[in-house]
Amino acid sequence: MPTFDIVSKVEMQEIDNAINNTKKELQGRYDFRGSKTTIELNKKDGLITLHTEDEMKVRALREMLSNHLAKRKIDPRALEFGEVQPALGSTVKVEVKINQGVSAEIAREIVKMIKDSKLKVQAAIQDEQVRVSGKQIDDLQAVIKMLRDSAIKIPLQFVNMKS
Repeated sequence: MPTFDIVSKVEMQEIDNAINNTKKELQGRYDFRGSKTTIELNKKDGLITLHTEDEMKVRALREMLSNHLAKRKIDPRALEFGEVQPALGSTVKVEVKINQGVSAEIAREIVKMIKDSKLKVQAAIQDEQVRVSGKQIDDLQAVIKMLRDSAIKIPLQFVNMKS
């Protein structure tokens, strides 16, 4: 019976490369010259910390980071930007969470969408992924197309297609 898995993974090395490119761009930008601006990646916790002087620079930093991530083919929906918080020395910081895996809430939403589609497939939640199985590959491809066209909040990848 043909199956495939629905996952949401982000390549941490690509995020690291995008952050390094953003740091290089920071050094050359006139509006950031002499400012106390840092970007830090915590791979273990999946957090990026943006630390700068004011909200205008936070917006510029966020835009630069998003552009470099897009160049590295990382979907911007993989990042969840937090609120701007005051920090030491009249500076501000923003924590950006990197979404890895399909959360239980989104997995239930995906399963519900698949069941509502009336296709002859079964969907099962397994840890941080959803396994879809059916008798015909055409039905599985219809599920993939439906999910790609949907408005799900996280980027999805379809892996382990077995027939």
